[in-house]
Amino acid sequence: MPDIFSTTEVPYADGKILRHTTSGIGVITFNNPDKRNAMSLEMWEGFGEALTSLRDDETVRVVILRGAGGKAFVSGADISQFEKTRHNAAASEEYARRSAAQRALLADYPKPTIACIEGFCLGGGMQVAMLADIRIAARGSQFGIPAAKLGIAYGFDGLRHLVSLVGPSWARLLMYTGMRIDSDEALRIGLVERVFPVDELWGETMTIAETISQNAPLAIKAAKITIAQVLKDESQRDMDAIKAIGNACMDSRDFREGRQAFMEKRKPQFQGR
Repeated sequence: MPDIFSTTEVPYADGKILRHTTSGIGVITFNNPDKRNAMSLEMWEGFGEALTSLRDDETVRVVILRGAGGKAFVSGADISQFEKTRHNAAASEEYARRSAAQRALLADYPKPTIACIEGFCLGGGMQVAMLADIRIAARGSQFGIPAAKLGIAYGFDGLRHLVSLVGPSWARLLMYTGMRIDSDEALRIGLVERVFPVDELWGETMTIAETISQNAPLAIKAAKITIAQVLKDESQRDMDAIKAIGNACMDSRDFREGRQAFMEKRKPQFQGR
């Protein structure tokens, strides 16, 4: 993938997590290619720091997640750490607590997120990808959750997202067997939204991100909030939040700008206000 950005690389976790921004787009790179971007606890925490920085940057309207090296998005957890961090139930619970805090940031992220997937997307990598709003994959990428092959119980949140994307039957097949599927199968069952040849992946991902970044931020926020509420049980839906963001859109300068731009046959310039 090309690395042409308008800001200097900002490293976290000793450079194993990288952050860039360009033209309203934030990019977080999992940068541990020697281990196929397997996630250590330090990387999880660095990932959370990068997410927080981009969340708080008012110039950033959409965030792309990607893996370095061309071999993997994220190949899962760094198993070499397990003897230290996950050797028994108590240690595993502490690991889960600290890593889950970072995934919760992504789950409740206020800006659109895109997982740009090339190569292996396994285990914890699947958790990250499934938490993104959109998943775009290179042809030939591999997906799977090998928890049953490692004796690990995959968590509730990860399985909830898996079932919501592919349904319970495919979730069972993937979890019981630990099998891997390729990008075409992932597209067919709804695990990813688009598949492109590897040499087109980054350009197509950026095109989608640029399109999102040029649209009205409040309207996108409204869609994100409402879709999240649709996926909840009816008794848990926050209809007031949906109404509030809808009113904010209708009262916004962007709505006025959108109307004027349409009448004047020009491209709107949205400010998120």
